[in-house]
Amino acid sequence: MIWYTQSLERFMFIAYAIVGGLLALALAASAAFSLQRNEQIVASMRKVQVPDSWLPRLAALKAAGAIGLIAGLWITPLGVAAAVGVTLYFIGAVISHLRVRDYELAPAAVLTLVAAAALTLRVLA
Repeated sequence: MIWYTQSLERFMFIAYAIVGGLLALALAASAAFSLQRNEQIVASMRKVQVPDSWLPRLAALKAAGAIGLIAGLWITPLGVAAAVGVTLYFIGAVISHLRVRDYELAPAAVLTLVAAAALTLRVLA
């Protein structure tokens, strides 16, 4: 039974490393695009009525989430905290889209689910 538990924890950690790593990569890219004021990012933010002055702050949150997810490979509480923060960030993004009746929210919804999966995996590992 101990072997089974250790194997399951190892599997959950590997799954977290993959999911968390891919999510961190997406967050880092999104943060970079936000800081560069990529046309698609800016248009999407304007669509949901996010002021341009918020872009650097939101980019910093995404970058912090990416760093936290990666650091969470070694520091479990940091990984859990980062996954919680990223999940809440994307829940906020979904709510922002719904608030202005913008139903092109698939990217935010998918990233919410991926962040929730990373959180679940990190807690179970």
